[in-house]
Amino acid sequence: MLLVKLSVRLFLGYFFLVAVAGQLVLLLVVRQISPGVRTALEASLVDTANLLAELAAADLRAGRIGDGAFAAAIQRYAARPVAADIFHFSKHSLDYRVYVTDAQGIVVFDSAHQALGANYSRWNDVYLTLQGRYGARSSLADPSDSTSSVLHVAAPVRDGERLIGVVTVAYPSALLQPVIKDSEAAVRRGAFWLFGTALAFGALFTWRLTRSIDLLVGFARTVAAGGKASPPKLRSVEMATLAQALETMREELEGKQYAERYVQTLTHEMKSPLAAIRGAAELLEEPLPESDRHRFAANVREQAERLDQLIERMLGLAALEHRQALSDPAKVDLAELLGTVVEDKTAQLAQNGVSVEINVDPALCVLGESFLLRQALANLLDNALAFSPLAGRIEIRAERRGEEAVVRIRDHGTGIPDYAAGRLFERFYSLPHPDTGRKSTGLGLAFVREVALLHRGRISVANAEGSGAEAVLVLTAM
Repeated sequence: MLLVKLSVRLFLGYFFLVAVAGQLVLLLVVRQISPGVRTALEASLVDTANLLAELAAADLRAGRIGDGAFAAAIQRYAARPVAADIFHFSKHSLDYRVYVTDAQGIVVFDSAHQALGANYSRWNDVYLTLQGRYGARSSLADPSDSTSSVLHVAAPVRDGERLIGVVTVAYPSALLQPVIKDSEAAVRRGAFWLFGTALAFGALFTWRLTRSIDLLVGFARTVAAGGKASPPKLRSVEMATLAQALETMREELEGKQYAERYVQTLTHEMKSPLAAIRGAAELLEEPLPESDRHRFAANVREQAERLDQLIERMLGLAALEHRQALSDPAKVDLAELLGTVVEDKTAQLAQNGVSVEINVDPALCVLGESFLLRQALANLLDNALAFSPLAGRIEIRAERRGEEAVVRIRDHGTGIPDYAAGRLFERFYSLPHPDTGRKSTGLGLAFVREVALLHRGRISVANAEGSGAEAVLVLTAM
């Protein structure tokens, strides 16, 4: 089954509705232009015919319609020069044809000198007017030319109440075609721009709607992949409600799943120190030499401290994993922060005789939470210190690389075994320290990874060229 994107379906549906509605409106408007123009012309001809009927009445009654004042006026009208610019149309001729018939429909005057003496009583304009009705007709001047239509409108000529003749005013409909075509073209242009604007609006509406959906999909995918993401802020009430519902569902599901994983992993990791404490306690119940008693008591204290450290770090990691965004980000000076982290470790560094070389751009700053970044860098320095040989050296460098701040912490120890390279960021996974053979809680690098994700950054740990391992923390520079 062919799957079509929602945005495409919405746009096509909107396009179809706009196209159909626009086409119907366009057809209706265009179809009304020609009748509208002809109606306006006919109304004008009605006024003109009735005016001319009053002017022709005296000459027709006196029998001098062909050579009287009326005929002379019509001849002067036909000879008048005219140059009129009507909007963007130019008119250079007077196009009325006027003819007069007597009460029997015989033409007694024709401004065009075409039908003098002809019987027009059969034509609707004359026939209907003689019947006392409104007389008008549209006839082809040339039967073989469908565009040669001429509109005729008549008015009665009266002597008091007596009908003595008919005046007809004729106007070629073909002269209206430029006006009609121009009006139709203007309507089509307007419809085209209106249609284009409607489509642009539809595209914008579709884009905004599908963008909201895409943001929700991206949020869901990020959460499903285990990334940090906050629900998108959407203007639509419905979409915002859906985003909040997804966030609530995510919190509920993650809470249940995390509680299960938390209990399982914590229980598993606590077994070893608890077993050691239990064994030492059983031995301490028996009579023992003083040296053995001190050794087992120290073992109990060490395992208790390990449990305490394990629980504290697990709680810290749990709180961090549930955060989706920084609560109070601020500008953090990396040089100052790294200096503070190294200073906090002065005693441990001196105890192992390990020196630290710091090379940091003094102007390098990042946006983040100083407390979390300090803890993350402290964990990385702890790792480097734990795997550095006695009287070894740790190198700390921070530099700007485009829009990123890159922090590198390198030790010169034995490096990372191949079997452990892919598991360094697993919770509770740790390597034995070279000097003591003991393992840490295995939560340090997992904590650093969560801090990096929360700051939209990344962390990697790999063997360095030559010897030792190097941790690289990448953050967004300011």
